[in-house]
Amino acid sequence: MTFTRVPQPLAEALEAHGYESLTAVQAAVVEAEAQGRDLVVSAQTGSGKTVAFGLAMADELLAGEGITRPGAPLALAIAPTRELALQVSRELTWLYARTGARIVTCVGGMDPVRERKQLEQGATIVVGTPGRLRDHLERGKLDLEQLRVAILDEADEMLDMGFREDLEEILDATAKDRRTLLFSATMPKPIEALARRYQKNSLRISTMSESRGHGDISYQAVTVAPADIERVVVNLLRLHEAETAILFCATRDNVRHLHATLTERGFSAVALSGEHSQNERNNALQALRDRRARVCVATDVAARGIDLPSLSLVIHVEIPRDAETLQHRSGRTGRAGKKGTAVIVVPFPRRRRVESMLRGARVQAEWIEAPTPEQIRRNDRERLIEQIMQPVEFDEEDREIAKELLGKTSAEDLAAALVRSFRERMPQPEELIGSSMDGQQKRQRPGFDDVVWFRMDIGKRQNADPRWILPLLCRRGHVTRNAVGAIRISANETYFQIPSEQSDQFAKSVARTAREGADDEAGVLIELAPDTPRDVAKGRRREEGGPRRHPRGEGGPPRGEGKRHQPRPTGHKGGAAGQFGKKQRKDRRGD
Repeated sequence: MTFTRVPQPLAEALEAHGYESLTAVQAAVVEAEAQGRDLVVSAQTGSGKTVAFGLAMADELLAGEGITRPGAPLALAIAPTRELALQVSRELTWLYARTGARIVTCVGGMDPVRERKQLEQGATIVVGTPGRLRDHLERGKLDLEQLRVAILDEADEMLDMGFREDLEEILDATAKDRRTLLFSATMPKPIEALARRYQKNSLRISTMSESRGHGDISYQAVTVAPADIERVVVNLLRLHEAETAILFCATRDNVRHLHATLTERGFSAVALSGEHSQNERNNALQALRDRRARVCVATDVAARGIDLPSLSLVIHVEIPRDAETLQHRSGRTGRAGKKGTAVIVVPFPRRRRVESMLRGARVQAEWIEAPTPEQIRRNDRERLIEQIMQPVEFDEEDREIAKELLGKTSAEDLAAALVRSFRERMPQPEELIGSSMDGQQKRQRPGFDDVVWFRMDIGKRQNADPRWILPLLCRRGHVTRNAVGAIRISANETYFQIPSEQSDQFAKSVARTAREGADDEAGVLIELAPDTPRDVAKGRRREEGGPRRHPRGEGGPPRGEGKRHQPRPTGHKGGAAGQFGKKQRKDRRGD
């Protein structure tokens, strides 16, 4: 195996690491015209950029007799986040393993005293985040006067995160004749300004395809009712059964909530957000690499730099803020030639926005319906049969136990027990309330042409909410969700529909469960309604002297008044289903 224009120690490392050829960006940076020049490189996430700049700086580091005893750093790689810096350090460590290079990593969350000692002992390559590198520089512990190469990885992201001053101070402290390599997924004006200031006669390299969408990633968009988002996420995880999946949320609060929800449902999940320490982040990532966890719930910033070879599924639980975020998130999968899937969960009212974002990203997404429990069970059946029929080697003890079991039960019962054991390990798929955009409005369910109204003695003042009322009615009335029609919640009472053919049995069931106290909410009165909600409302208006309408400026409440905030329901089963069904506060940080 030969790698043209790659130094021998690095070529051996590539071959040992399983490389058969260079990626497009890796091949471009070792071309003759790129040698010794400043570079501005645009490449897709997951295209092998880290190895690319490792190859690009090889001539400066291995010139002459190769790397001598480490002293002042010869190369500096700056990354926006701890995770990305640690990933860069790991990649460069194996790439330069045969050269004698010493790599020191300096990132926030790690022990700065230990880092300073490592710098004093000498380093060939320093990898770090802007803030920590600037701190070491100002303390006089980071000597950049001998620097030959400076690398800015994901430069656009660093500028977006407010690191311009840090970067300028660091670059101003470097040797004037050093090479500067800018790697950036996008090239906004601030990046061009940075290049003009710190580069000379730079070469522009772009391996971005016209479509911009990653060729190894298939995109899907699933429309959901806002109250169904968490249930759909559960079903997507169950449908794909990915070896490793990452779920993106907008805020650390939602990361915490979704992580708790998935853990409670039986998924082996970890969380990554700005509230976690570096040690907690490292443990979470190691759990994913060791297969002790299969699902990672994360914010955008916290997930920067995550590189998991087994990651095949990305779910955008909350819509990315723009096309670039969509690509950065999705780029966690589909790496190193492997295929991946990115799914965007789209609440019905926000479909147009997502369609516009996909056009901006030049990504073709397949619009699909949310996975149903029936669809998931069919997939489970196929996976189970395929898994059991895989050829395996049995030892004598395996066969002895099998013979003993066959002596105690039939082969059919034994196979059924095996199937049951498989199914019990899997989290149960979720029933969805709304399965299409038209939902309950256009898809009239059977049996609702003739309905009976029932009432409950709780309303908005008691925090009544369909998210926990519906499960309550199913438990108390021994009916399915499809048997409950429209739900109308007023200040102190709630009305709901039951098909006439089921109304008698429903009334008997709720009366019996109330007597037996079989439910936590058995004290909630459920009874046949004397009138429909509309008749009740009309009667109240007549009693109060006519409709309560106030023309603007004639005694009515001013604009913005008259609406009382209803607190979120707490303590009720199913009460958290709408965590992602509301707009997020803009002042809440999502790191």
